[in-house]
Amino acid sequence: MRQFSMLFLLAILLGACTEQNEKKPQGGSADLFADVINTAEQQIGYQVKVIEESGKILNPRTIENGYVQYIPKDDWTSGFFPGTLFYMYDLTNDQKWMDAGIKQTEDLDTIKHLKWHHDVGFMINCSFGNALRVTGNEAYKHVIVEAASSLATRFRPAAGVIQSWDEDRGWQGERGWMCPVIIDNMMNLELLFKATEISGDSTFYKMAVSHANTTMENHYRDDWSCYHVVDYDKEQGGVRSKQNAQGYADESAWARGQAWGIYGFTVAYRYTKDERYLDMAHKIYNYIFTHKNLPEDLVPYWDYNAPNIPNEPRDASAAAATASALYELVALGQKQYKETADKIMNSLASDAYKAIVGTNGNFVLMHSVGSIPHGNEIDVPLNYADYYFLEALTRKKNVENL
Repeated sequence: MRQFSMLFLLAILLGACTEQNEKKPQGGSADLFADVINTAEQQIGYQVKVIEESGKILNPRTIENGYVQYIPKDDWTSGFFPGTLFYMYDLTNDQKWMDAGIKQTEDLDTIKHLKWHHDVGFMINCSFGNALRVTGNEAYKHVIVEAASSLATRFRPAAGVIQSWDEDRGWQGERGWMCPVIIDNMMNLELLFKATEISGDSTFYKMAVSHANTTMENHYRDDWSCYHVVDYDKEQGGVRSKQNAQGYADESAWARGQAWGIYGFTVAYRYTKDERYLDMAHKIYNYIFTHKNLPEDLVPYWDYNAPNIPNEPRDASAAAATASALYELVALGQKQYKETADKIMNSLASDAYKAIVGTNGNFVLMHSVGSIPHGNEIDVPLNYADYYFLEALTRKKNVENL
């Protein structure tokens, strides 16, 4: 994907933050909640301050060589920072977070026309989807439906799936793929489900269901781990190949891919009440949490089959997305998953993963991984790790009525 960086020295970020006395979680939900909010308000608050002082709409993604990296609107992660601001509003009820979220979100309006990859679902649902939920602004419904219409142009009827990447783009094209579909695409289906709710047009819903069913059939192995990429014949249908692009090997289990799966099928169950999707979430859960290589703190290595475990990077983003999915399952009546979700959150809220105020480019979580095979974003903060961490905290708050 196209990226550009507007660089700010991390040293400047550090110098501008005053020393804070942070509370440490004492094990209870209220203590964890207060501690994380204390850190998040300062870290994300400083991100907003830097953006406001720039006079521009900047969108932070990660840090690289000590510098904060900002991204353009069409980067696949552009919806996460706006969504993070709305979760800060949910968690604090402070109007400033809503105002900042609206400003960041409305800057992404033109993304509703993006058709050259599938991540318009991430980009619009995490920003405008949350904006609609929080503000009730009817104008955002139009953006969501327009974005779903753009995503729908990537549906391939013969294969029954939404094509993730164009076959002739960058390193993807070097694989010889015709219609690559990645497990991440399960995360984009909520945009389609939501568009049907808003518009009454069942076309979006039917595409989402077709994609989920086809993914269920072809992405998963006998042990309920998943491939990252399944390539289809978009003219005749049928599977051409199964591979991993961001995992260790074609037959390994990329950690964030497993998280995308349990999250995506949980969303599909919420919208359809189809028990097959709930069953898939159960099976993926069992794969993850009985795996011999899952660390005791439940924050996975970047791939469950990485060759140098325990000397491999962890992926906090995978843990955060999984915790968020588990809290949603709890809200849907699956109470048995709360203990696991709480344990993940206690780990992420510990000093091992939660940044000290004024460090880490003012992101909340440390130790995430983008793509090790591509040498990209290894053991760094990522905006989507923070997004799913705060979403999980919001869902935890809701199920516990904190």
